Amino acid sequence: MNSGIISTGVKGLDIILKGGLIRGHTYLIAGSAGCGKTIFSVQWLIDGIQKGEKCLFVSLAEPAEQLSKNVQSFGWDVSKIKIIDLSPSPNPEMIEEYHVLTPMEVEPMQTWHSIYEAIEKEQPQRLVVDSVTFMSYLSTDLFQFRKQLLAFVNYLKTKSCTTFLIYEPEEMNKDASLPLTVDGVIMLRKVLSESKVLEIRTLEIQKLRGRGYFSGLHPFRITSSGIVIYPHIIENMVTPDLPESKISSGIEGLDELLHGGIEVSTITLLSGPTGVGKSSLGTQFAISAVKGGKKVTYYSFEETPEFIIRRAVGMGQDITSCIKKGMLMIKHINPLELFPDELLGIIKSDVADGVSVLILDSIRGYNIAMEQFGNMDAHVQNMVNYLKSAGVTAFFINELEYITSTEVRLTELGISYIVDNALLLRFAENKGRIIRIIGCIKKRLGTFEPEVRELIMDKKGIWVGERLPQFSIFTGNITAS
Repeated sequence: MNSGIISTGVKGLDIILKGGLIRGHTYLIAGSAGCGKTIFSVQWLIDGIQKGEKCLFVSLAEPAEQLSKNVQSFGWDVSKIKIIDLSPSPNPEMIEEYHVLTPMEVEPMQTWHSIYEAIEKEQPQRLVVDSVTFMSYLSTDLFQFRKQLLAFVNYLKTKSCTTFLIYEPEEMNKDASLPLTVDGVIMLRKVLSESKVLEIRTLEIQKLRGRGYFSGLHPFRITSSGIVIYPHIIENMVTPDLPESKISSGIEGLDELLHGGIEVSTITLLSGPTGVGKSSLGTQFAISAVKGGKKVTYYSFEETPEFIIRRAVGMGQDITSCIKKGMLMIKHINPLELFPDELLGIIKSDVADGVSVLILDSIRGYNIAMEQFGNMDAHVQNMVNYLKSAGVTAFFINELEYITSTEVRLTELGISYIVDNALLLRFAENKGRIIRIIGCIKKRLGTFEPEVRELIMDKKGIWVGERLPQFSIFTGNITAS
């Protein structure tokens, strides 16, 4: 690792920074009250302590005792961090009164002197000043504050001390000179989603001298172990060498329809109205993939693993043995619980563990879960780019709103263009009996039979019958002879 680059200790941040921060640089940590600036800074200092570095925290607003209590819940030992408490005294008797000079003429110089004195004494390698906003309030005028701060930043460079200066964004908007003074600006935000359902915290690198970084808003959480960031990285689609192999459905009639099955490293859409059997068909592809030696993860937004297993067992699908072998994992994703980039991180982790096939059930559930975080199409496209580059075979289950319709669409979310294959499942009425029908609409890398067949599901399993030339897959109605 480059000796001039230091890690941050904040999970996910070093990825965004493409390695870390430059040693000896000064960074502005901006964010409104409650964004997590202090937690972020202390977590960075803890990382320094763990690496044997001297760390100094200068507190101008919060008493040292209170600071220690506030981070206690994270299990951090701050005893090795030197904390200089320059916060106002809680004792009214100790508050000084000035008769010749005004407080604004005396206190700023005293505070600056105390900070310089502490740095000279401790010789820290990592320093946090919380907060510079307080210093600006004490200064006689804006010009003096700028002058003092610039001198301070230049002084820190001579000490090779990497520094975090905490600042309020409102003050930064009033004075653009401060961001120009420092080497980097990291903005923390906390906002409500558009529908006022979720509180969303994000981190943005607004400036970084001497290093590249991933731009954009990166969501983060404050967890029991500190801040965890989920980098939002735009995935470049790099198409790998496509093998000739296919994943069989394990259903003779369906494999005939698909001319052998679904090509590996492609994205398949299983689309149809509620109750038509999309999830069961997805489970069938998962079981068949496991039998072919592939490791599979089933991500469900709507049903728990217990429900999926019970339904599969009731249909005679051999799902239990696949799970016991560790070749099939079912993960329930609670809507509104994960960020899109957090889910993509989970998928990447599973792929790193050997997963080569995944089922996403369903796209509508994904939309409900992720629409709070921006444009869903962009997040799905980013996920598809990664899956294709990683050579993963994916099945996306999509629910159509209408059971029957003369204007059928593969999806009602406008994402059909990103998939390679599409199977459409519909209900139809045949001589007073409701039946299921299935047809292949799209297959980019292979051929298929352009016909409608009956889809049968019972306790013995899933079957695909003979061709039904009299039915339309698009309406479910009997066509004119």
